Amino acid sequence: MTYHLNRFLAAVSVLSGNGHIKQRLISAYEDNLADLEDDEIPVSVSELFADLRAMMQRVAPLNGESHIRASVRKMSLADAQECSHLMVALYAKMAELASQESHPKLAAVPTAEKVPAFLAKS
Repeated sequence: MTYHLNRFLAAVSVLSGNGHIKQRLISAYEDNLADLEDDEIPVSVSELFADLRAMMQRVAPLNGESHIRASVRKMSLADAQECSHLMVALYAKMAELASQESHPKLAAVPTAEKVPAFLAKS
């Protein structure tokens, strides 16, 4: 899980950097998330990741460009922003999952039974 969390952190770090949103989006996805396989992603976030992948690869490439570059080129700024928000949301969910794994919930402690009257102090 830590490996995947680090990949999403790297993507979000690129998104928060300098430059045009579309260039940052391309770099964030191509350099950090494009090669992740669907079965490597936790089930609870796999649908969101599939949505992101679909958004980033929906346009057929032209003149030797990648699906990612073609898709982002055709996006409006609002679409690029939506993809960026989705990456951040995925990172947040992955961080939450990693936190839950490293801090397992404690088992419930059974409630104390009432002490019988003959054992109680008077």
